[in-house]
Amino acid sequence: MKTPTAPTTPADPVRDYLAAVEREASALPADRRQELLADLAEHIDVTRAERPDVATGEILAGLGDPRTIAATALAEAGSGGAGAAVAGGAGVSVRRGRVHPLVPLLMLSVPYLFTTLLPDVPGLALCSGLIRIAGGVLLCTSVHWTPVRKIVGVVLSVVAPAVAGIVWRETTVAPAGDTPALVANLVVLAVVAGTSAWLWRSRRG
Repeated sequence: MKTPTAPTTPADPVRDYLAAVEREASALPADRRQELLADLAEHIDVTRAERPDVATGEILAGLGDPRTIAATALAEAGSGGAGAAVAGGAGVSVRRGRVHPLVPLLMLSVPYLFTTLLPDVPGLALCSGLIRIAGGVLLCTSVHWTPVRKIVGVVLSVVAPAVAGIVWRETTVAPAGDTPALVANLVVLAVVAGTSAWLWRSRRG
């Protein structure tokens, strides 16, 4: 009579690769080690999104051997370097964003609040737009969100309000008067604030 065998778990090359890096980098302080793993995971996610036709094994090979990555991270930790490990064979630098995740969310939402409450202040709309664009850039370069969440966040908090503003000012679709404009601004502000709240809840540590 055959002894039943336990079901096998499908191999996950990314998980195995990150586990190997974690083992090799066990001498790193815990925060540095987790930072390194987050950098690598982010790089893998971004590469998969940008190049879906590339096999996972090829992406991992491009990052380099786990021992090399761990050794580089250990050397940088010993010399006080702030960057993460440089992947071996391909020379790809994997860096972790240092900006707190709350910063881009505040830059995306707070300026729009001021322009809604103070629509007649000269230059405020321009400053608000520049700050929100900078917030969108910080969001896109952050490691705290997946590429899909970054795209959705930028579209809802930067692109959509800008398009709505252009349509409101440059066409005859919008009703005339200050009250409809205020209501429209409050609706857009609610969308921006809701998007920021959603991004905050869905962030990665």
